[in-house]
Amino acid sequence: MAARSSLFDRLFRRSDPKEGLKPLYAALVAAGREPHWYLAGAVPDTVDGRFDMIVAVLAQALLRLEQLGAAQESVWLTELFVDDMDGQLRQEGVGDVVVGKHVGRMMSALGGRIAAYRPGLLDGGDLSDALARNLYRGAAPDPAAMAHVERALRARWDALAAVPLDRLIDGELA
Repeated sequence: MAARSSLFDRLFRRSDPKEGLKPLYAALVAAGREPHWYLAGAVPDTVDGRFDMIVAVLAQALLRLEQLGAAQESVWLTELFVDDMDGQLRQEGVGDVVVGKHVGRMMSALGGRIAAYRPGLLDGGDLSDALARNLYRGAAPDPAAMAHVERALRARWDALAAVPLDRLIDGELA
């Protein structure tokens, strides 16, 4: 009888596989909203600045998932990001007609950030150009602020390197 129940559950239960990645996504958003980014790091405390910081932290997690060979989890995490951004845009009053265009730009930004941060994180290269362009939108940040952000992102990356897949999915970032 247990086999039938299991088969029935698999066939008729509508579970969303993204649900399992919600703890990780929530932890990433919380990490991107930590006050030190905006205070000591001087990332603009604006909607765009918070988006940029969350995407920087999300990019790190996606790169870590890539290292772990967790392609499907990476897709689901990205889908959670899209769902969240869609909801945020609608909450801000963006209409149905243009939400897709905005989400498309956000996805493009995420892809660009991953490409920009990859060499600095995976190869230990310089992050300063990518950070200036993506977090400070090309404005010359205070060198101490930039150093704070780069140190904090590298520390987060180093911590992520020690987190196994199961604990990462559970939302553990260090």
